[in-house]
Amino acid sequence: MPISSWLAIGLAVASLTISIPSAFAQKVEASVLYRQDSDNRYIAVVPGYSGPDADITGACMLDPDPANCPAVDSASARGAVNYMLVGTTLSLLLPDGRVVLVNCVNRYSAKGNYVNRRSCGMPMVEHVEAEFIGQSAKLKWQVGTDGKRTESETYKVVAMLEKRTESARVSAPDGAASR
Repeated sequence: MPISSWLAIGLAVASLTISIPSAFAQKVEASVLYRQDSDNRYIAVVPGYSGPDADITGACMLDPDPANCPAVDSASARGAVNYMLVGTTLSLLLPDGRVVLVNCVNRYSAKGNYVNRRSCGMPMVEHVEAEFIGQSAKLKWQVGTDGKRTESETYKVVAMLEKRTESARVSAPDGAASR
């Protein structure tokens, strides 16, 4: 085979390799269920999946001192979802009911005699546009009072949890439970 044929085949394979990940990218609107951010390690809280001792008050998020956070042992972790993370973590609810846990670690770089810190962007809105490409999730959200500006950040997908199928029980006024 002449060199030009090999070159053409190589270019075709290279272009397919580059275009395949974008063909599998999936954009969806997601709701932010829970936010956590710390430079210290913490246990990520996933609403509806974390154990009964999960810190939903925010005390562990604001001060992730192990004395203030629930302990993770085999007894309390049985059946509960626990992830030890650092940085910015979001629990996102997808339209199909699945919950995605995404994380972004703050970046540091030495600049002469000081350290330059770049914090991960964290959406302070309820809804974001999430584009999933492999194990990455690029989040976009509106900022400002007019909503014309957008910000974005790329997060790593830590877990994609299936929709919970437990049926809720509603208490009737007379004390009997109904479905």
